[in-house]
Amino acid sequence: MNIELQAREIQPLRQTFDRVATYTGDKPASRYLEATLGAQPTEQFHYRPTWEEGFEIYDTRRTAIQLKDWNALRDPRQFYYATWAMARARQQDAMEANYQFVESRGLAQKMSDAMRAQVCTVLMPLRHVAFGGNMNNCNICSRGYGTPFTAPAMFHAMDQLGVAQYITRLGLALEEPGALEAGKNDWLGAEAWQPLRELVEDTFVLKDPVELFVAQNLALDGQLYPLVFGHYVDDHLALKGGTAVAMLTSFIPEWHAESNRWVDAVVKTAASESGHNQELLTRWYRHWADRATAALEPVARLALGDDAAPLQTEVREGLDARARKAGLAIG
Repeated sequence: MNIELQAREIQPLRQTFDRVATYTGDKPASRYLEATLGAQPTEQFHYRPTWEEGFEIYDTRRTAIQLKDWNALRDPRQFYYATWAMARARQQDAMEANYQFVESRGLAQKMSDAMRAQVCTVLMPLRHVAFGGNMNNCNICSRGYGTPFTAPAMFHAMDQLGVAQYITRLGLALEEPGALEAGKNDWLGAEAWQPLRELVEDTFVLKDPVELFVAQNLALDGQLYPLVFGHYVDDHLALKGGTAVAMLTSFIPEWHAESNRWVDAVVKTAASESGHNQELLTRWYRHWADRATAALEPVARLALGDDAAPLQTEVREGLDARARKAGLAIG
């Protein structure tokens, strides 16, 4: 008996979900597009939130920014949960290798006592700045609109939590747990940290999720991380034998550079929609960037001494260039 096998190609009735095909056409879509486009609930809510009865649960009116389509705020990294988790897992493996290298060779203990103390003085209070970033991005996710905007905000919140945990782990590697308590006391009472603490606490009460996005992720983080983990840790400390600190915090500047792609894309898309959006985003940026510059001044002096002023100017000019490239009207 002979059996004849033939291959047949079966054409699917459709290539992707209807809500995705609305934007991309009926063709195969990436997992990122399927996880984000059109995923925002828009109707059939049973009741309004009791804590904010003037709005629906998901409501575009919580921000003064106006967009025809909130699905336009896409993440160029194309992060959805799986790709974000895999990327962070790879970075976690790299950080574990760094810790193993530093601990096996006793590199942290080879730093002078004065340098370890100064590193703890500068970096330990930043745990609380990162916790603030975590809370603010949770707020952006909660009050924002559109899955392409709110989902990366939640990933960013968890990344900020990771930054705080890496700083905590650094403190434990350099000093006894007392370093963490000293950092907390500095955050609460030391004169140099009070302007930054006031700025962070002021962002906690911002109601507009897009203004909060600009204040936290662009204006503050855009100056803090290049100044502290770029100029202080990677440049200043490395020249004085503090390479171990750079290795134990290497995730932070790497994450910041990667996240800038998302932050800039959101600002650029929103600003290009209308003159109203551009004017509003520019006003928010100027206000919060100026406040962040002033709040970071004593921290920069604490970290960089006489080199603080020119390096802080360089960082601010770099951030202004980013904002200008993203479409804001920065002169």
